[in-house]
Amino acid sequence: MTQRVALVTGAMGGLGTAICQELAKAGHKVVASYHPQFDNKEEWLKEMAAAGFNDFVCVAGDVSSLEDCQKMVAEAEAACGQVDILVNNAGITRDRMFAKMEKDGWDAVISTNLTSLFNMSKQVSAKMAERGWGRIINISSVNGVKGQAGQTNYSAAKAGVIGFTKALAAELAAKGVTVNAIAPGYVATKMVMAIKPEVLQTIVDSVPMKRLAKPEEIGGACAYLSSELAGFMTGATMNINGGLYYQ
Repeated sequence: MTQRVALVTGAMGGLGTAICQELAKAGHKVVASYHPQFDNKEEWLKEMAAAGFNDFVCVAGDVSSLEDCQKMVAEAEAACGQVDILVNNAGITRDRMFAKMEKDGWDAVISTNLTSLFNMSKQVSAKMAERGWGRIINISSVNGVKGQAGQTNYSAAKAGVIGFTKALAAELAAKGVTVNAIAPGYVATKMVMAIKPEVLQTIVDSVPMKRLAKPEEIGGACAYLSSELAGFMTGATMNINGGLYYQ
């Protein structure tokens, strides 16, 4: 199998970690992108090494900044070579009912969760097209598909991720580059599992499968979409939500 270089944004969160690990298991060289304010990089690398992942390359930057994205991709290319696989995973929430939502809460979520796709994809998509091979995977959300009260900013951004995916897929389809989205439901990351037990149980009860997704189930979907076998799949949204919502 040809080893590819995969760059994952938001790599040190619960979901990002699982994506990095599953891509590494698939044989890819993984570049982990993280926000400069993330102060546990060395601890994360030690945890990864303890789990058997010893050669992750790390690059720091704010995905809402075009200049930072240019720098991160340049560093990734200098360290590992051309980026073949891009996973746009970085995301934040600033939940509030719309009547009380402030403009800065709107702007922050749109910039990090949606504008970041432009910032990162702009650095690699043309090069992928020139080489005739590439994979861009964008992480949306079930709430971008169905909407969610208290998340007009997040739902709008994640719905935009799906529209971006479809449009860019159409532009790159003849170039050997696929662009797909994954819309996870509730995932059992450390952050989610730290929710009050009674609240967590309410969430689980709302899912027809009566459980949360395992992070590696989302990571595994990324590994598939990055593979040769997924070469005929583009512009699609994989809904991985335990039956919580059907399109």
